[in-house]
Amino acid sequence: MKVAVIGAGVSGLAAIKCCIDEGLDSVCFERTDDIGGLWRYSDKVTEGQTCVMKSTITNISKEMMCYSDFPMPAEYPMFLHNTYVQKYLNLYAEKFSLRKYIQFETEILSVMKNDDFKLTGRWVIKLKDKKTGKVKENIFDAVLVCTGRNSEKYVPNFQGLPNFKGEVVHSHDYRMPTGYEGKRILVIGIGNSGSEIAVELSEVASQVFISTSRGSWVFPRITDYGMPIDMTSFKRIMIKLKQILPQLIEYLVVKKANARFDHTNYCLQPKHGVFTHTPIINDEIPKRLASGTLQVKPDVRTFTENGVIFDDNTVEENLDVVVLATGYAFKFPFLDKSATNVKENHVDALYKFIFPPKLEKSTLGIIGCTHALGPNVPVYEMQCRLSTRVLQGKVTLPCYNEMMLDIESKQKALKQKYVKTHKHTVAVEYIEYMDELATLNGCRPDLGMS
Repeated sequence: MKVAVIGAGVSGLAAIKCCIDEGLDSVCFERTDDIGGLWRYSDKVTEGQTCVMKSTITNISKEMMCYSDFPMPAEYPMFLHNTYVQKYLNLYAEKFSLRKYIQFETEILSVMKNDDFKLTGRWVIKLKDKKTGKVKENIFDAVLVCTGRNSEKYVPNFQGLPNFKGEVVHSHDYRMPTGYEGKRILVIGIGNSGSEIAVELSEVASQVFISTSRGSWVFPRITDYGMPIDMTSFKRIMIKLKQILPQLIEYLVVKKANARFDHTNYCLQPKHGVFTHTPIINDEIPKRLASGTLQVKPDVRTFTENGVIFDDNTVEENLDVVVLATGYAFKFPFLDKSATNVKENHVDALYKFIFPPKLEKSTLGIIGCTHALGPNVPVYEMQCRLSTRVLQGKVTLPCYNEMMLDIESKQKALKQKYVKTHKHTVAVEYIEYMDELATLNGCRPDLGMS
């Protein structure tokens, strides 16, 4: 079986490796000239190509974010600067000889069903060699889309923004604080990217404001006794306790968060519960707020020519820069719309967030289209392991009706559990989701727990 893998980032490399494991003939198409995806830092800003900040350090510990069959080197630090992540991905590619399967600087123009799709499940891929400009078509038996979910900028419609005369930059395009010295800056959005940018800019700017509509729970990378917070949080016993004693666990977690710094006193008290929205992992926010170089503001009501009016009627004038840390929109512009489509950041029905159930043949897998509340690398790897076994016929997916029931129940649960945001349309709990995929794939270990 000939499989096309689109993208050579974290999920694309895992897809190639899993194809090798299952004896599938894979070809990976990567539009840049190297592996790594968003972890490959570049000063150059390219539309549709997400990149970490120059200073980005992981908020997941190395033991939790590695591939299952390739541990991080022991000498690597607990939390990795992005250069270490790129080194690790290079080591992974070298260990399993993955580069020979990758065609670099190749852009995918379209992925369409072949004329005989109902019988064969084959796809026609139109691709462009970016070096020569040559366009050609190839036929593949299956496709694994590994382009991720952080490529297209999500920009809400802010009243008056077109009239603002200062600089407007999306977090997608932000790299480093150079050039922002002494400026008055507003960062809109208080997710992990927004908080990191705000903290970094507050070291060089004259004043930084961060606007949030809901506030946020903030946790450090390191918790009691110097342990990584992800190692203490993502445990099966915690799942059981949350199920049995949800109110008590919520109370204890909130108490722990406020013991570090009182979220109300620091103007960050959220309007939501601690388990209903993705928290921030950031070590520096309390210090920056305490020093006054960073100030919290409510939602933006409207922009003026040189400032902003907020929902609480306060006004900030003479702003030089607005940073839109408003996240990303899921898009697969090259993919046959009859396979799956995206509307208002909601991906058309995907079974287990991977497989379009309405296809006559299960020969398409969407990898990485999840917002895992935990480490992403193991999740993407497990998605690839399952997908390649489905392609091989070793795992049979349920019938259409069963898949749709599963999808509908998940969407209902998401709406009940999480605050409505554009990223929570594909939110998954790390351990529970990994268990789901492993059970379907027949590789979940028997741990003596249900």
